[in-house]
Amino acid sequence: MHVGVSPTGPIAGRRVAVTGLGAITCAGVGVDALWHALMKDVAPDSKRVPSFDPTHIGGPKELRRFDQFTLFALMAADEAWRQSGLEGPLVDAGSIVTTGIGGLQTILEQDRILNEKGPDRVSPFLVPMMMPNAATAAVSMRFGLGGPAETVTTACAAGTHAIGNAARLVASGRCDVALAGGAEAVMVEIAEAGFRNMTALSNEGLSRPFDINRNGFVMGEGAGILVLEEWDHAIARGATILAEVIGAASTADAHHITAPDPSGHGATRCMELALADADITPGDVSHINAHGTSTPLNDLAESIAVHHVFGDVAPPVTSIKGHLGHSLAAAGALEGVASVMTLLNQVVPPTAGTTEVDPAIGLDVVLGAPRSMDLDVVLSNSFGFGGHNGSVVFRRYRG
Repeated sequence: MHVGVSPTGPIAGRRVAVTGLGAITCAGVGVDALWHALMKDVAPDSKRVPSFDPTHIGGPKELRRFDQFTLFALMAADEAWRQSGLEGPLVDAGSIVTTGIGGLQTILEQDRILNEKGPDRVSPFLVPMMMPNAATAAVSMRFGLGGPAETVTTACAAGTHAIGNAARLVASGRCDVALAGGAEAVMVEIAEAGFRNMTALSNEGLSRPFDINRNGFVMGEGAGILVLEEWDHAIARGATILAEVIGAASTADAHHITAPDPSGHGATRCMELALADADITPGDVSHINAHGTSTPLNDLAESIAVHHVFGDVAPPVTSIKGHLGHSLAAAGALEGVASVMTLLNQVVPPTAGTTEVDPAIGLDVVLGAPRSMDLDVVLSNSFGFGGHNGSVVFRRYRG
């Protein structure tokens, strides 16, 4: 997707503006709460979303029909939609809202009811609550979005893939507007046990991206949503443009069910393709919002890939998973939101939890305090179990 002014890139297309952002995280409800948390070098104590009031989303009866991941998506989408100033219904607008696992809380609750009370007491809403496309469906119905409503389930890369796929819908001319992002709510015992028994979780309960003492990730939850809009469509209605999506890419490691390719080959190709898609060079990138899970293998493989692409002059790197934990499919979406906020504020958040960067990493990881910079382009990376790689490129709105 080349979304520059002229159709000279690898794939000609229309420019894609970001006109709305929404988030719900362990920092609280809203993008402002997220950004305020990211400006600190200390992470929130809990990675769970705190209690919030969803009554503007629906009444008690309607809310009971949403799994928590769908409710998270609706909360974030409502914020992004209101900021964009759009009004529905929009018959050709798209919605691509992802999840890695879907309605796991609903499955567990209804399994308990099945065993305790019998099959006749299982909720008739079990299927529409647990299905991975439930969040996309709910978002499309809430705002009257009649275009493509799709779910990309590519593990921890899904949120980034959603942004890239939605941007391509806009760039190609299929949609003038698309909502994109991800949501996850799987901080339950069985999921944590599964990750712990595969030695993916930190045995200290501490996320330390790229740190010499990193030993696994910490689970998180939440949702991030971006409103993407064709540039002239946004200008014509007087929308506030927050940033521009100028490229995206997706590749596979084709290597292992969980471990990354230690050579970083798939991640390298993904970043290179995203930059080519954006019709820019590595030297044009101001900052990398890294996947940075805090696992020994993933952080090292990502750093190797970054060195392959950028050589010895890689731009400053940060991982917001130090603040938020790893929210699986929501992670890339929240990192997309953070990337846009980084461009708007011209400040790179520090990487919480990290005190000493592993010498084998060899990157300029932003630590301790926010770093003010002249930022023009941010590359956001996500790499998921199964070897899924995603990269998306954001550019500052230049007026």
